Amino acid sequence: MAPKWRVLADKLAEQIKNGEYAPGDHLPHIRDLVQAGKGSKSTVHAAYKALEAEGLVTSSRGHGTVVRPLAPLKRLGIERYDKAKWRDNDEVAFIADRVASGRSHKRGDQTQTVALVAAPPVVAAAHGLPVGAPVYARARLVKEEGRPTHSLTSYYRPDHVEGTRIVDPSPGPAGRGGGFRVLYEAGYEIDHMKEELFARSSTPEEMKLLMLPSSEPVVELHRTTYTADGTVVEFAIGIHAASRFTWSYDFKVPDSAHSKGSTR
Repeated sequence: MAPKWRVLADKLAEQIKNGEYAPGDHLPHIRDLVQAGKGSKSTVHAAYKALEAEGLVTSSRGHGTVVRPLAPLKRLGIERYDKAKWRDNDEVAFIADRVASGRSHKRGDQTQTVALVAAPPVVAAAHGLPVGAPVYARARLVKEEGRPTHSLTSYYRPDHVEGTRIVDPSPGPAGRGGGFRVLYEAGYEIDHMKEELFARSSTPEEMKLLMLPSSEPVVELHRTTYTADGTVVEFAIGIHAASRFTWSYDFKVPDSAHSKGSTR
């Protein structure tokens, strides 16, 4: 059973998301919630601190606890992968989202760990490998103003990335231009990719990692990246806090019938 402060924090978070407390509104004083029977002073204080850690409110002496604006980040669909960004201008994909959203970014917004792991079934299937085959997992956690927005783990075949910056375990992006730039320099220029999205409930581990209220769903992203000859050079799994992104796709509408007719 969740502790009382967590139950109260989740209830307040739900009220904020439902608009009962709008951006700029003050939450009740701690003493008012204590008098209303919502918990002890320490319980309410812990609930408010959790909401602040999750980026939902700000607290300051003399001003109380105020609901923050809940403007989600724009998560670009196609433009974020423009080769001119990572090949020519040393920009990684999540920074393209920040720029499009009019938001700032700084060193330390992305941390990472790198490890050689046994490929789980979905990763093995994407790379055409046996389940359990060794693959490199490059796991990133991306934050905005200290609050996690999403995690992304990319899986690579060892023969594609050994000896490159991708397997360098240092924190932060894999150097200028990120992983796509590294693959390009290793002779694996990305040509096309497939993205699949799944909405689902968050797991306890994801709630802790992304600092989510218990009611917050996530959007799971599967990204498969190919070279021009169809070689899979990256399979990535992203976990995104659902309320922290809008997904933006702007693309030319295909006309396959016209294309077929024009080749005759």
